[in-house]
Amino acid sequence: MTPVAVNPDALPVPSGYSHGTLAGNTLYLGGQTALDADMRIVPGGIVEQFRQAFGNVLTTLREVGGEPQDLVSVTLYLTDIPDYQAHGKEIGKVWRELAGPVYPAMAGIGCTALWQPEAMIEILGVAVVPDDRLVRPGSRPNP
Repeated sequence: MTPVAVNPDALPVPSGYSHGTLAGNTLYLGGQTALDADMRIVPGGIVEQFRQAFGNVLTTLREVGGEPQDLVSVTLYLTDIPDYQAHGKEIGKVWRELAGPVYPAMAGIGCTALWQPEAMIEILGVAVVPDDRLVRPGSRPNP
């Protein structure tokens, strides 16, 4: 089966990457930072950046008919682990608001920087979408 790029219209137009790649029923979710529709990192600290980045992941997932319970793996790249830990309860509340009580395999990895200098978090993941909900998109091509 040929992999298909998944690039929701609600997210910034990608250049040189895809927001996701669908191969069979498996969606590989490209790393999402807290970019808004205007290609700016949202202000407000780690909680708001988590909300935007995870929302971007879920937007890509929903483009193919997926739901949060389809996530099988999530990796967080963090520029400041202590800041993330200090806001863990707030971030957990945002997770439950956006995804419910879904907890896939997860990893948090500290890093010194992300692609956008003001980004504090990047989230990537893998989801397996059941046949009865799977939508193969006519995604926009990568420029």
